[in-house]
Amino acid sequence: MKLVTYRHHDVTSIGKVVGNQVLDLPTSDAHLPSTMMEFLAGGQEALARAKAVLPGPATTYSLADVELLAPVPNPGKFLAIGLNYRKHVEEAVRAGMKIPEVQIWFNKQITCVNSPTGDVHMPRVSDQLDYEVELCVVIGQRCRHVSAANARQVIAGYMVCNDVTVRDWQMRSPTMTMGKSFDTTGPIGPWIVTDDEVPDPQALNMRLYVNGELRQEETTAGMVYDIYQQIEHLSAAFTLEPGDLIATGTPSGVGIAMQPARFLKVGDVMRAEIDGIGHIENRVVAEPVKS
Repeated sequence: MKLVTYRHHDVTSIGKVVGNQVLDLPTSDAHLPSTMMEFLAGGQEALARAKAVLPGPATTYSLADVELLAPVPNPGKFLAIGLNYRKHVEEAVRAGMKIPEVQIWFNKQITCVNSPTGDVHMPRVSDQLDYEVELCVVIGQRCRHVSAANARQVIAGYMVCNDVTVRDWQMRSPTMTMGKSFDTTGPIGPWIVTDDEVPDPQALNMRLYVNGELRQEETTAGMVYDIYQQIEHLSAAFTLEPGDLIATGTPSGVGIAMQPARFLKVGDVMRAEIDGIGHIENRVVAEPVKS
């Protein structure tokens, strides 16, 4: 299934995409909630009910007539791993970065979450805005101390993520959180593709374009630590919960590694896509002045 959070005529709800239609879930089945976090907390029963939903005139909308929002607009955690693609590690070495000997993790503050087509702000305090296409894992059940062998059982599905980064702010702190968490720098979507529809999440082709120019291209097989090792590592420290997001790393081709560096500019359009998952497209705009 493709699960969405969407807005139609100022009403926000959740649905599943079938072809070019969105089937509203809570009005189709009164047992289903209207928010994605509640839906994911419902586990296998909620998934089974959603799969059984059929189109109906009162609950079906054209995909073109709705606004797709971030599928998980308010995750409890937004975790991301750094330097997790072999070729990206190589370009980081050339840029003078020290390579960690273990998995390196940071938080993206949840206020950075953005929609699949939402504008990304060029910060007033920086001109070093960069892009990072990533496969995002959505956790589907509360868990702790999950082995890599069992990790797939706790995955609800997958999304496209662009881990937009403010590079100078990232480098000022060893945790990277500041540079990774500016408002709007976490576009995700366009939907959650449930795990049963992804035969092998470690064999997905991913690409990122800026203004139509290919900047990043890689397969998820290029990860240093695969998705299951990441879940094992994280759950050894703390509980993972339904709706938690895990950004699994970016491949080579980021702007900061180019010679000279090629950071984003106002007006640039980023398109991040992963075969079998979908694509998100976000324009860079000047950060609005708030009163």
